[in-house]
Amino acid sequence: MTRSAGLVPPVDSVGAFVPHSPPPMAGAASGPLAGLRFAVKDLFDIAGFVSGGGSPDWLASHAPATTTSPLITTLLAAGADMIGKTVCDELFYSVAGENAHYGTPVNVRAAGRIPGGSSSGSAAAVAARLCDFALGSDTGGSVRVPASFCGLYGLRPSHGRVSLDHGLAMAPSFDTGGWFTRTAELAARIGRLLLDAHGVAAPVTRVLIASDAFAQADASVQNALREFIACNHAHFAVPQAVTLAAPGLDTWRECLRIVQAYEIWQQFGAWVQATQPRFGPGIRERMEMASHIDADSAAQATGVRAEMRSGLEALLEPGTVVLLPSAPCIAPPRNLDAAAADRFRRRTMALTCTASLSGLPQLSVPAVTVDDCPVGLSLLGWRGGDQALLDFAVALMDEDERALP
Repeated sequence: MTRSAGLVPPVDSVGAFVPHSPPPMAGAASGPLAGLRFAVKDLFDIAGFVSGGGSPDWLASHAPATTTSPLITTLLAAGADMIGKTVCDELFYSVAGENAHYGTPVNVRAAGRIPGGSSSGSAAAVAARLCDFALGSDTGGSVRVPASFCGLYGLRPSHGRVSLDHGLAMAPSFDTGGWFTRTAELAARIGRLLLDAHGVAAPVTRVLIASDAFAQADASVQNALREFIACNHAHFAVPQAVTLAAPGLDTWRECLRIVQAYEIWQQFGAWVQATQPRFGPGIRERMEMASHIDADSAAQATGVRAEMRSGLEALLEPGTVVLLPSAPCIAPPRNLDAAAADRFRRRTMALTCTASLSGLPQLSVPAVTVDDCPVGLSLLGWRGGDQALLDFAVALMDEDERALP
């Protein structure tokens, strides 16, 4: 693995890359990804550099990594060139993509609107064609939401199927790696490289529509996605309507909020107390909340989680896919006031909580546009069915997409 003097960083027209980004790294001369370029969320380690996690104070208080993430070394060995590290929300604790220290990457697909987070820079870079694909991470929606807002394919894999060794943890029982692409074919190709050997192959033979998840979305989003499903009847046949969350998605969302916050404080609490970092709006309040979640509250919520996982495993047997909106709305405008930002977050987490809590794979597909902004349709699959979801998306894509890199 070498750093190449022949490679130069991209002209960052959208504010996607961190100022402390390592130099580009050349991939192997040949391989399945030869000639492609990728970016990396500032979570994955590169030897000799600090992974900043979206926080200048974290960056300043930690030593450089000694080992490079295996995801990066695998992609380099496959021939892809790494062009830089991307902006993310502070310590990954947001789905908006607005960083008070590094700025908000531009969403070229939705003018004046947020890119979604926390993998904001990775999504923005791919959407702006600064690279062919990018690595992100997803704990509570951090790949799926930016994919929806930026008009990309974005996979949250089955929990544990993509190595997070040599990267920053947030809430380990939820954390997954993931990636963004502009085409389904490339997303599937990357899956064959990065997913571990514990896949469960099966053709998609049963499609369900999550009625309670659709009810969380704006009417315009619901209508556009239902029309997309109807127009693709050859792939979706006649989907059966189901209710995902018998106790209500708000109950599952609250479960996610509590367990995630508890784990986050276990990861970062000692450092926060010792360093007193300068958190931006929203992050500051959520960290303060996390500091007050006790073990008993987390254990009670974990019991709710165990029950929901058992039910979903029974519903999502191999070959079954559930359709739901990736986000409840198009990308909101930048700089929402605190009350509007909180409403957006609560609605979004009600949609993202299912895959996060269950550990099941979810792929956001750029299905439609509403008011000239992208809207993602999510495919929620069975445990280990990641590659089947990716291959199913390839079958859905337009013929014109086959010509894209």
